[in-house]
Amino acid sequence: MFHIERMQENMRDEVIPMVQEFYHSDAVCHPVEQAVLERTFADAVSEDTVLEGWVLMEDEQIVGFGYTTIYYACEAGGKCMMFEELYLKEETRGKGYGSRFFREIMERHREVVRFRLEVTRSNEAAVRLYERLGFTFLEYDQMVLDRQ
Repeated sequence: MFHIERMQENMRDEVIPMVQEFYHSDAVCHPVEQAVLERTFADAVSEDTVLEGWVLMEDEQIVGFGYTTIYYACEAGGKCMMFEELYLKEETRGKGYGSRFFREIMERHREVVRFRLEVTRSNEAAVRLYERLGFTFLEYDQMVLDRQ
């Protein structure tokens, strides 16, 4: 039976290897230091709700994870949710769990007026999933300034 739960500290040993695999896949276009991945997990399981961590469960086994964050966007005129990451173990892909994750999270956050995510165009399976769910490409280029 598939379900979604909030990520907890005691899940670290199962989640971090999936996070590492995600960051060494075609879903990511640049390297990220292990310390950042560890800090992100810690933030996702903390009491601060700016970043929410989720585990995707098949029966009682963790088969994936996701991170979400909520912010305000003026051009949308309300709260937006960024789907920061979504990862499923290879053997569970194609079962509809990704679609169910998005739908359940969207249902839990009815206050959100726009959902957003990043995708590398070379990750064709992810692009197809996101388009089936109704996501469309924005024609923005992103710029960053890291303070680390």
